[in-house]
Amino acid sequence: MTDQAVVFSERAGVGGKRIGIATLNAEKSLNALSLEMIDLLQAQLGAWEGDSDIACVFLQGAGDKAFCAGGDVVALYEASAAYGEGLDNDLALQFFSREYRLDYHIHTYRKPLIVWGHGIVMGGGLGLLSGAGFRIVTEATRMAMPEVSIGLYPDVGGSWFLNRAPGKTGLFLGLTGVSFNAADARFVGLADRFIPHAQKAPLLAALAELAWRGEARSDRVLLSGVLREFEQAHRHALPEHQVRSHFDWIEQACDADDVMGLVARIGAYDGDDRWLQKAAAGLTGGCPITPYLLVEQLRRGRHLSLADAFRMELIMSVNCAARGHFREGVRALLIDKDRQPRWRPATFDAVSNAEVEAFFQAPWDGPHPLQALNHTR
Repeated sequence: MTDQAVVFSERAGVGGKRIGIATLNAEKSLNALSLEMIDLLQAQLGAWEGDSDIACVFLQGAGDKAFCAGGDVVALYEASAAYGEGLDNDLALQFFSREYRLDYHIHTYRKPLIVWGHGIVMGGGLGLLSGAGFRIVTEATRMAMPEVSIGLYPDVGGSWFLNRAPGKTGLFLGLTGVSFNAADARFVGLADRFIPHAQKAPLLAALAELAWRGEARSDRVLLSGVLREFEQAHRHALPEHQVRSHFDWIEQACDADDVMGLVARIGAYDGDDRWLQKAAAGLTGGCPITPYLLVEQLRRGRHLSLADAFRMELIMSVNCAARGHFREGVRALLIDKDRQPRWRPATFDAVSNAEVEAFFQAPWDGPHPLQALNHTR
């Protein structure tokens, strides 16, 4: 493959129709989403959307390890190194606003859009996958929103999709950053079909043979039938549930009146279930501000439109960058790799209501950078 950040190709179909294929091409970084990738995807998705001969779009990651492990926060960190303690506000604003525009575009895409969510799908990768019309997971899919470990919060539309997960599972996954598999991705509403990775080539061949009609609604029905057939033939390979099998425990552990109660109840787990052990450790060892941001994010986002959810998240993300939490989390986990973040404040009980509120105040003057979202799509 080339060294281009995203590789685009087209596959000939029946009756002059074509399949657009986009491949995130940063295998060494587990296809971490860079600003260059974001801009390339945005432009090509727009071009394909306006091409009447493109029947559907297929988005995948290079290699067998990951679809997309998240936003390229290392590049964002390095590019801002000259700006002192916090990430440069304009740099963060550019990255997050363009990322969220792309995510919103995917949510509202006018043609059938398939995301092949094989391997690691985390953070920004979930932003690309969650809004697609057809979200495919495989036997190796491993999803997570691990922002608690880097001083961020579950963004890229987390205000939207975590609020729509069953019971308190969205809250739990956001608080702990624990990973979950294909079966659970379907359970919490982040996947539509399970198809083994070995079936990707046969599926693409089947898509090329479909009698596409060039009408979005009927083509979605046609595509859904093909995906159903592939899934039904391989249901036996679906992994065991993790979130679903722990649903009752999650509901009880998250039955708390405030953040300190959540930390106490989840962190108190002392059994031998490794998945719950990882979940508890992810929360108690994470950034103290993140649980507060998540709880308030989900409360405020519960009844927001999709566009308003992204607008709220842009405010939060730019503030996370400017106030230093994000920078310190990235440093400790991904730059120096000492895994010893110096959070400020350092403990959950030291976080004040005023500090949490500050993350929801727009850090710019004038109109919101994403004000046109629901006017342009």
